[in-house]
Amino acid sequence: MNGNIFNIQRFSIDDGPGIRTVVFLKGCPLRCAWCHNPEGLHTAPEIMFFPQKCIGCGKCFEVCLNNGHIIVGGERLFVREACEHCGKCTAVCYAQALELTGRRVTPGEVVDEIKKDALFYENSGGGATFSGGEPLLQADFLREILIECKTLGFHCAVETAGHVSWGAFEKIIPYTDLFLYDIKIMDESLHKKFTGAGNKHIIGNLKKLVRAKAEVIVRTPEIPGINDTPKEKQKIADLLAELGGLKHEVLPYHRLGENKYVSLGLEKPPDFTCGDRH
Repeated sequence: MNGNIFNIQRFSIDDGPGIRTVVFLKGCPLRCAWCHNPEGLHTAPEIMFFPQKCIGCGKCFEVCLNNGHIIVGGERLFVREACEHCGKCTAVCYAQALELTGRRVTPGEVVDEIKKDALFYENSGGGATFSGGEPLLQADFLREILIECKTLGFHCAVETAGHVSWGAFEKIIPYTDLFLYDIKIMDESLHKKFTGAGNKHIIGNLKKLVRAKAEVIVRTPEIPGINDTPKEKQKIADLLAELGGLKHEVLPYHRLGENKYVSLGLEKPPDFTCGDRH
């Protein structure tokens, strides 16, 4: 069984207890206006183009058979419509102006990478965390990785926004030590406006997780002017109290992923610190 990932980050201390290796799975059903991992939205591989890094060597022109790299009016352009995501141009781009994000891997290949940091898990109480995108969109693939990790005695955490079928959760609950569960906005209409979907299903899955006796930490990315209001904070507090006082972590808002949007040919996200909330 193969799955799609777009990054493996080592020595993380913000995605569960201890020192952790974070595996980012590709694909997400939500479209959060503040997303800082746009390369994880689509399941398929994508090319990221950073024109400021281009040194004009011309290697990409030589290997691309679809005229995906052209010069118009003296300007170097990347034609995304012509790209088949083969990765040939990224392989010869020594300046790293072109990068392929997303690759097909087996569960064993992922576990082999996780095992490299086993000593750090033992000394810090850490382990592996699976993030995205939305890792539960690839529940069968994720389940196989979790089974192997648990066989090795690794602590396993899963970061999720919860907008998936309950059946996906059922596949991984027995092998997951901790769920880091996003509750972004409590107001239904605001949630739909800024993420592209309502939140009733998300909250319903959270309640089912708690009833299933799973260990859960609720996490909220604090977005200025959207969910940092007293009304929103009280609604989240009420939900946590209803569920038995779950631990809650607030994640600070940042714009570190803005350049990724440009590299993927996407419109930059709003700057919520400036009141840009359209």
